Amino acid sequence: MSIPKAFISYSHDTQEHKKWALELATRLRNNGIDAILDQFELQPGADLPHFMETHLSTSDKVIMVCTEKYVEKANKGQGGVGYEKMIITSNLMKNIDGNKIIPIIRQNPKKEVPTFLKSKLYIDFSKLDDFEFCYDELVRTIHSSPLFEKPPIGNNPFKPVAKEKLEDDAKLLNTVLATIIENQGISSYASSQYIIVKLSISPILFKIAVTKLINSGYAKWFGDNSLVCVTDKGLLYAYENKLVS
Repeated sequence: MSIPKAFISYSHDTQEHKKWALELATRLRNNGIDAILDQFELQPGADLPHFMETHLSTSDKVIMVCTEKYVEKANKGQGGVGYEKMIITSNLMKNIDGNKIIPIIRQNPKKEVPTFLKSKLYIDFSKLDDFEFCYDELVRTIHSSPLFEKPPIGNNPFKPVAKEKLEDDAKLLNTVLATIIENQGISSYASSQYIIVKLSISPILFKIAVTKLINSGYAKWFGDNSLVCVTDKGLLYAYENKLVS
């Protein structure tokens, strides 16, 4: 799996703000993100425009830390912030993904982004109490791991549901049995929910599969069906058929 690269664009407003940016970049790197920050990369005498052009164009995401000074410099085209804005809005970046730029807000109570970012949603880091929530949202955005995923579309409640045929029944039963054994280990039972999530199947399909395994003498419910266990017969069957090693 490739490691996402995120370039952090910010203005050197104060030493406290530079420290905040440094801590953010450090934490992002600890969470599997190749965070690019000038404080990591540049030494006196370094070529600042080359650094910006290289990393702005090659990064998967650009985090723009918006403070009042940052917004002012971006809108007026001043300093490094202005140069970054010029690169982002130039032909060098004309083919980038529209979701590449992530504005984050640090002003309070005023909340503004540069004019060329007015149409973009931002993450509001202005309140200290909300930092962890906002940080989680930022990391999830960079890793493309949303907290809420769009659920599949269900059946029309006003139409009868066609009877679903269970495809490749033997393969499913073998897979469920092997997963029960894997999760159970040397314990007395396995978690039904773990197996449902592990195999990405519906609870109903899981219940049907376990019922068939029970009827064959290979498995048993444990407790209120939230737990399931393999029988000695099921374990022997799995071993003989090389479902487990």
